[in-house]
Amino acid sequence: MKRLFHRALAPLCLCCLVPWAHAADNIQLGNLRFAHYGAVSYMKEICPKYGINVAEHVFAKGPDIMPAIVAGDVDIAALASDGAIAGRANGVPIYVVAGFAQGGARLVVGQGSGIKSLRELKGKRVGVTRGGAQELLLYAELAKAGLNWSTTADKSKDVEVVFLPFADLNQALAAKQIDAMMQSEPQSSQAIRRQIGQELLKPYDTALGQPKRLLVMSEKLYRNRDLALRVVKCFVESTTQFIKNPTLAEQYVRERMFRNELSHEEFQDAIGNAPYTYDVSLAHIDTTTELMKQFGVGKLSTVPKAWEWARLDLLTQAKRELQVN
Repeated sequence: MKRLFHRALAPLCLCCLVPWAHAADNIQLGNLRFAHYGAVSYMKEICPKYGINVAEHVFAKGPDIMPAIVAGDVDIAALASDGAIAGRANGVPIYVVAGFAQGGARLVVGQGSGIKSLRELKGKRVGVTRGGAQELLLYAELAKAGLNWSTTADKSKDVEVVFLPFADLNQALAAKQIDAMMQSEPQSSQAIRRQIGQELLKPYDTALGQPKRLLVMSEKLYRNRDLALRVVKCFVESTTQFIKNPTLAEQYVRERMFRNELSHEEFQDAIGNAPYTYDVSLAHIDTTTELMKQFGVGKLSTVPKAWEWARLDLLTQAKRELQVN
């Protein structure tokens, strides 16, 4: 009888000792459909190793994710720094926990437009998506060139800024509805490869430098230290795999994210202009915030300082435990 009791108890004890016998935690990820957001999307494949199931929700642009975070429908999100800053400034309970890409934009002029410099945009219509990093980059470049602008057909202004979704900018440039565009990747690379437009410049020569994309986490998730750390470790490992294995990165982005709508050359051009990373500095976040205030981007209710809402301790610990530099 005693032997039978021990045999019956053994499976129960085994379940208690094996970590993966417990139900996995569920995390809701808000993401965007851009080439340099691929490593964040790939977290779906890596996170089960850390006892996490990730459900990805793709949004049209970063600011659209903020209401979902407020509602508790998104736990972590990938977006440009200005979108994250605007959300935090307007009361969205998020923390920056990592950076995941940098750059990712080009100023493209229409094919055959003859435009060779920023000053030659005077009197032209320039398309951009409202609320993205590209909007802030456009204003910084126009200001540097001494050009003013309006979002209406105001002839007293040098440039008319036309707001369009990312998906519509290339078509508008091809149809000559706009003369130039500040576009993200891979759409800007596609426009150039498909001879819709020509690169005027990569807009990284202002105080903003190369814009950073941020991984943000809800305050609620951050307070769950064990789960939050596992999420960030998953992100670090996912990014490491993309950096060390470019073939994997290309295959995943082209086949899974873009369903073979993106060519090898377009992917290479896009990632060459938007490399994967893990890091972001408080100084960059503060510079971005000040430029947003200066140009009126994001309609900031407050002007948050980076130290108030950047929590990079999880990233530091995750990189140390995974031996990632």
